[in-house]
Amino acid sequence: MRRAATVLVALAVLVVTSACHGGATELTAPNESNVKVDTPAYRALKAQAGIEDCPAAATTDGGLPSKSLPCLGGGRRVDLSTLKGPLLLNFWAASCGPCRKEMPALQDFHEQYGDQVPVVGVDYQDQQPAAALELARKSGVTYPLLADPGGDLNAKDPLPAIRGLPYLLFLDADGELTVVPGGIESADDLVALLGENLGIAL
Repeated sequence: MRRAATVLVALAVLVVTSACHGGATELTAPNESNVKVDTPAYRALKAQAGIEDCPAAATTDGGLPSKSLPCLGGGRRVDLSTLKGPLLLNFWAASCGPCRKEMPALQDFHEQYGDQVPVVGVDYQDQQPAAALELARKSGVTYPLLADPGGDLNAKDPLPAIRGLPYLLFLDADGELTVVPGGIESADDLVALLGENLGIAL
């Protein structure tokens, strides 16, 4: 019995350890309802960071899946299908090292070109909203942030499977999607990627 119990404990530790890796999208994540992303404390953190309100509906069919996500730190929910391109979606999580390095570059791009190509972050498969909001504050991020703690967008048609973070998704004005691996180092890198993939000159 003791040996069987030891095996079970080892398996449990393995499952918990595997769940810590942001890119492990094959694991079952908690449902959205189990992770609160809108509390008075989170609203205060969001306000302190100066994070902008989540975007309002701009179209009836923008090319993204018809999935409603909550705004990280409170605010209006967003049906992704109502977002209009050109648009950049950045999938990230507080525990993702490359995401941390990339966020200042995304903010720089937002400040320079956000009126032409808006940036929207998606805190993905992240069960620590407070840590996510604190990272956004430390990184100077002010672009809107959605939350998908349950990983509901993974492989949701027409989106492909999300195999790792950070993860960039470009939506053009015609509703066409382009996936680009994340890890950009500067706003200029992102400008070049938009030119190569969407033909947008900034």
